[in-house]
Amino acid sequence: HVTGVQTCALPIYGPSSMKHKVLVVDDEQDIVELLSYNFQDVGFEVQTAGDGWSAVTTAQRWLPDAVVLDLNLPDLNGFAVCELLRTLPSTKDIPILMLTAWATEQSRNIGLGLGANDYLIKPFSPRDVVGRVGRLVETARESQCRDGRAGQ
Repeated sequence: HVTGVQTCALPIYGPSSMKHKVLVVDDEQDIVELLSYNFQDVGFEVQTAGDGWSAVTTAQRWLPDAVVLDLNLPDLNGFAVCELLRTLPSTKDIPILMLTAWATEQSRNIGLGLGANDYLIKPFSPRDVVGRVGRLVETARESQCRDGRAGQ
């Protein structure tokens, strides 16, 4: 028996794992429903937002384990949302996957430069999105364990 050792090797999916939370941000309802279904199917708890300001306030209030973020949003685009989430203490470490029709290398570089962890172009495979988010959550958890912030 070793004391003072923190274990963080918990499964991401499955009935025995704690539910991970993902915030899906897109103004296209069909995409929101498709992603919500696929995330819920593997055990994620899902919240959604259809515009930039709602995304920021929901992320601050709910503190998801990851954010799937469209760029082309009403009122505040995804770049601005990403930048805001990275500057707020409560959301600065939440993994962000940008999911967008903006297929230029410049858009990708801007998104990653603002702090997105991954960038995926529409059209997309829902399974690919869920898999990428699962890996981002796992990586973030491992990083928190190394930094001694697990469970915070």
